Amino acid sequence: MTKSLFITGTGTDVGKTYAAGLLLRKLSEAGMNAGYFKAAMSGNSRDSEGNLLPGDAVWVKRVSPVSQPLESMCPYVYETAVSPHLAAKIEGNPVDLENVLRHFDALCDQYDWVVAEGSGGILCPLRWDDRKIGLADFVRSRRLCSLVVADAGLGTINAVVLTIEYMRTHRLPVKGILLNRFEPGNKLHEDNLLMCERMTGIRVVGTICPDDTELGIPIERVKALFEEIGETE
Repeated sequence: MTKSLFITGTGTDVGKTYAAGLLLRKLSEAGMNAGYFKAAMSGNSRDSEGNLLPGDAVWVKRVSPVSQPLESMCPYVYETAVSPHLAAKIEGNPVDLENVLRHFDALCDQYDWVVAEGSGGILCPLRWDDRKIGLADFVRSRRLCSLVVADAGLGTINAVVLTIEYMRTHRLPVKGILLNRFEPGNKLHEDNLLMCERMTGIRVVGTICPDDTELGIPIERVKALFEEIGETE
């Protein structure tokens, strides 16, 4: 049975894709059959032939040894650099949750371990017209557990606590916190780590320092973050 982990964050540009890439690298180098998935990706560029490239997926392939085809990584790729729900309106290609789940399930048929990344924070809307779809709908549809990625710097206590309280209220299980751009010896960063744990009761499972190319978490601890996927009851 495939095991998966959903990577969410306290907001945009906190390092979710960076963390996802390092997680995939860790799994792949340990011999795990691992793949990557992101339901919707906006703010992407085109190649010299005019093809729209899923930038986050391209980066993940560059930092991890996965041979997964780009086209299987993300069913909805937008050029406009805004929230996916708005990019979809602008570009006329709205997210359909059933299509997202078909792509995700197909990926799970091919890989034993799947790292699924969200867009922005957990409240990011994927579609907001006559149908309202958020990241939580995807997470809940396959009963995924989550890892919350946050920047180690100023403001992270509030952002982490609010994110986790929202997820608890909406029955979205959290397996741990990962602090990005962490500087050992920085009193603010080290206190943020302690306070995030104390105020949420959730463990900081690891930190990523600037320019890290490896995830400093033992492989068995990484594997323990993943849970078998399942459909909503």
